[in-house]
Amino acid sequence: MNPQELKTIMGSGLLSFPLTDFDSNGDFNKKGYQQRLEWLAPYGASALFAAGGTGEFFSLTGDEYPGIIQTAVDTCRGKVPIIAGAGGPTRFAIQCAQAAEKAGAHGILLLPHYLTEAGQEGLAAHVEAVCKSVKFGVIVYNRATSRLKPDTLAGLAERNPNLVGFKDGVGDIEAMVAIYQKMGDRFAYLGGLPTAEVYAAAYKAMGTPVYSSAVFNFIPKTAMDFYHAVANDDLPTQHRLLKNFFMPYLELRNRVPGYAVSIVKAGAKIVGHDAGPVRAPLTDLKPAEMEQLKALIATLGPQ
Repeated sequence: MNPQELKTIMGSGLLSFPLTDFDSNGDFNKKGYQQRLEWLAPYGASALFAAGGTGEFFSLTGDEYPGIIQTAVDTCRGKVPIIAGAGGPTRFAIQCAQAAEKAGAHGILLLPHYLTEAGQEGLAAHVEAVCKSVKFGVIVYNRATSRLKPDTLAGLAERNPNLVGFKDGVGDIEAMVAIYQKMGDRFAYLGGLPTAEVYAAAYKAMGTPVYSSAVFNFIPKTAMDFYHAVANDDLPTQHRLLKNFFMPYLELRNRVPGYAVSIVKAGAKIVGHDAGPVRAPLTDLKPAEMEQLKALIATLGPQ
């Protein structure tokens, strides 16, 4: 897939981040991961991000990563495109990007580098090094230590034709409008705040109608229903699901830092698609919280 084809895929439809399956010892569970992808693929997501944020990219080793991406590509070939997560230190991000390209992924989502703050010049050098290391499409994730300004993005886009997408995980409305006005249709845009459904209608109004859903991992039907409600400006359905599910869900998710991933793994376990425990430094939900989530999921009916 060439970069422009990746851009087209990002232009419409719901995207999601499958969980990465671990066994009881915390090791990669290939069979469980294959079964997860086979379960999710028919629900209608336009692409799946393998080893993304919800897939705990930040906890994977360099030895594990290529096999996880290869498993996703092989399992989903002919069913749904696979975009691989990549990130961390520049040279490690390049290794990931090249491994993903070799595995046959359709592009990468470039997650933030690790730990240290950096100026715009350094951020641009990081993104450009990764873009120039591969031929397929790159989507940059604006979040945490990696926040790119409009002029920085414009320069990167001019020098790197394969930089075709921008995912926002910050939620700064003024900055997002400035980027959209500066870049126009040069990029495909993706809403990427945790539990993106809560922000979906606002991002659509800014010219970003597409977002990635984490809850697709355990309530795929509801996730698709909500996406279609946003696409069709069906406010009654949006408000009903926000009130009855998403706002109570956020209240539970926000109890502990890192629960944005942990609660998704908990949800998958509740619906019969256990992905195993999260890896440290994340922590799993407590038993009482699991019961609360179970009751909340039950209100949605069959998936």
